[in-house]
Amino acid sequence: MSTAGLQPVHIIGGGLAGSEAAWQLVQAGVPVVLHEMRPVRLTEAHQTDQLAELVCSNSFRSDDVHFNAVGVLHEEMRRLGSLILAAADANKVPAGGALAVDRDGFAQHVTETLLDHPLVTLAREEVAGLPPEDWDQVIVATGPLTSPALTDAIVALTGEENLAFFDAIAPIVHADSIDFDKAWYQSRYDKVGPGGTGKDYVNCPLDHDQFEAFIDALIAGDKTEFQEWEKSTPYFEGCLPIEVMAERGRETLRFGPMKPVGLTDPRTGTRAHAVVQLRQDNALGTLYNMVGFQTKLKYGAQQEIFRAIPGLGHAEFARLGGIHRNTFLNSPRLLDGTLRLKAMPRLRFAGQVTGVEGYVESAATGLLAGRFTAAERLGDSAAQPPATTAHGALLGHITGGAEAETFQPMNINFGLLPPLDESVLAGIPRKERKRERRKAVALRALADLETWQNSQRLAAA
Repeated sequence: MSTAGLQPVHIIGGGLAGSEAAWQLVQAGVPVVLHEMRPVRLTEAHQTDQLAELVCSNSFRSDDVHFNAVGVLHEEMRRLGSLILAAADANKVPAGGALAVDRDGFAQHVTETLLDHPLVTLAREEVAGLPPEDWDQVIVATGPLTSPALTDAIVALTGEENLAFFDAIAPIVHADSIDFDKAWYQSRYDKVGPGGTGKDYVNCPLDHDQFEAFIDALIAGDKTEFQEWEKSTPYFEGCLPIEVMAERGRETLRFGPMKPVGLTDPRTGTRAHAVVQLRQDNALGTLYNMVGFQTKLKYGAQQEIFRAIPGLGHAEFARLGGIHRNTFLNSPRLLDGTLRLKAMPRLRFAGQVTGVEGYVESAATGLLAGRFTAAERLGDSAAQPPATTAHGALLGHITGGAEAETFQPMNINFGLLPPLDESVLAGIPRKERKRERRKAVALRALADLETWQNSQRLAAA
């Protein structure tokens, strides 16, 4: 089909999902109007007017394609021509086994790539309420900070109340303010990842007494007070503030972000009681993110408590931690298998507003939404990827695989993919089966993705 004279698809939101959806559409020859309200209207978390701005972390998590589900999702996105993964790969910084990026370089790459494309029109404006009726194809990728006017309109349309949770932001430290007489560089188990050396994290050790004092300070620290209407909003379990973890048990942090395993203090030759890790946050290596240190402590309390950590006694903070409210749809109840709103099929949703959690998952739903919408605009069927792929598993979970009554945000994980026929693992020792099972699931996902891609090419020919 000729793409000349096609009506544009309107995308609301220029985050990772909206940017990826736009890219998939224009690659298919479908024009796009990308509506981004920043800087006309700001959010509680964003600081720039760049597309695909990263606000919580600079990490896309593990890049291990064989043994980590998010690594499988990375590879699938690369094979599907993802702009977000291309920008991440072009702007990666050392991070052990993770794919972490220079925030500014990443956002600039995405912004310039889209704005340089002749089929992309960027409209700096807020879309308040439901999109106009003459917008026959719309992708809503407004993220977890969807504007109140649009949120209210969707709730009124569907008759469902959006769920909500709090997402906390970790502090960022200037590297030259870290005391390396106490801290040292090392990746956990000296693991070397993309662009890394095995010494990609800064480690700050705490002994038993220092850790106990730190826990006491977290629990007693001055915290942000929520509005009355916010108090019943649950946290997402994968992004809990550290003080909430501390309140759940004094040892919780030692089995979470402060676990000392795989790290050896070079001054003592032993493992510390607990360790605070910092990960490089920009390409220059001048900024480091406190890993897992999302917090709702007030700024004064943050500086006092975090400077008590060995190695951070004189820390200078480029950004302190913060907290904002996120909203997401009850997608298993509201969306169909191609991410369309059942109550108004001209609206398709993508990103964290659908109930996926994480940068990569958000971008992946944008990729799917863009492809589904492009197919419809070109008069083709919107074929879903197999459930055995990471994309298919994630899509299946949010559009029906999860229980609507208890639906909560979800990262990609091997538990979402269909189990293997155990005969595949015949002859493998039992203690090695978990690892080999994951590898087999990963290889199956990539093989099935290739088959799906080939079928799409034949259908389009």
